[in-house]
Amino acid sequence: MDPTTAEALVGSRIVVADDDRITRDLLASILSSHGFNVETVVDGQEAVERVARGGVDLVLLDIMMPRLSGLEACRLLKGMTTDTFLPVVLVTVKTDTASRVEGLKIGADDYVCKPFDDQELIARVEAMLRIKKLHDHVAKARARLAELSIHDELTGLYNYRYLHERLSEEFKRAERYHDPLSCIVLDIDRLQSLNAVGGRALGDTIIRGVAKAITNSVREVDVVSRFGGEEFLIVLPSTHFAGAVTVAERIWREVGAARFEDSAHRATISVGVALYPSRDVRTKDALLRAADTALAQAKRDGGNRICVFQQEGYLYTPATGASEAPARSERTTERASAEKHDGEA
Repeated sequence: MDPTTAEALVGSRIVVADDDRITRDLLASILSSHGFNVETVVDGQEAVERVARGGVDLVLLDIMMPRLSGLEACRLLKGMTTDTFLPVVLVTVKTDTASRVEGLKIGADDYVCKPFDDQELIARVEAMLRIKKLHDHVAKARARLAELSIHDELTGLYNYRYLHERLSEEFKRAERYHDPLSCIVLDIDRLQSLNAVGGRALGDTIIRGVAKAITNSVREVDVVSRFGGEEFLIVLPSTHFAGAVTVAERIWREVGAARFEDSAHRATISVGVALYPSRDVRTKDALLRAADTALAQAKRDGGNRICVFQQEGYLYTPATGASEAPARSERTTERASAEKHDGEA
């Protein structure tokens, strides 16, 4: 439905503020007869308090009221709603030109004069509500575009561009406070082969499944992004090697246990882990390179394993049962003593 049609405006919530009961009731009667939800208050202070609670689409303010005048209330309301559009319509008499001009200068959007002409009143109110509806529609569209600009459409995770912004922020924080910062890069093994078997839909299902496994395994403060087609990157603030490896193993196990497309398919992942500060890792770019190096080593050794970047290299595959021993490589092959993700005690 077009948000600006008369039918779409029905049900809009209007607050009428007037200390004169007869005027207040008359306005409420006219507006209600055209399908608007009307709430009445007796002064500007009550109008401001009601708007603060939310859900108001338009305010009609009599200029002359006790406690807080219509002009003062208008100024407050416009200051409260700088990030949204709330139409404020002043109620005045035809002879009070000075107040109308002052009201428009401080932010009032329109005015109506006593005695009221029903058709003019409704026309002005509907015009203001149409503008509000359009404003709200544009605001939602902009918010959606802003959301899409930093999120991956398929998984809902942060995208590559936003990741680098956040990684820069977290790296500066780690440098300033001498905190550890871990980075995990993971890649879905043989995704192209799975696509060839089950089609692109299967690949997308697996990608979403891996994304879910990641989000189930991290804290709210961790930054998770889809780094490429089948690559993901996780930034773990204030996390040492042991904590990062624990998270990597948790994700590895959850993905390995998952079944896709009616349990007909399985997927595995290769994972690279790196830490700042450590030898050869003194910059943000070096941290990413180290994680990529560890991932590449895991892939070279057959995939479905976790590799941790350290001075001598460090590679292991978490044991999944008696029948599946940890894979070994020409590099160091001892098991990581990663018992707990830092900060989750």
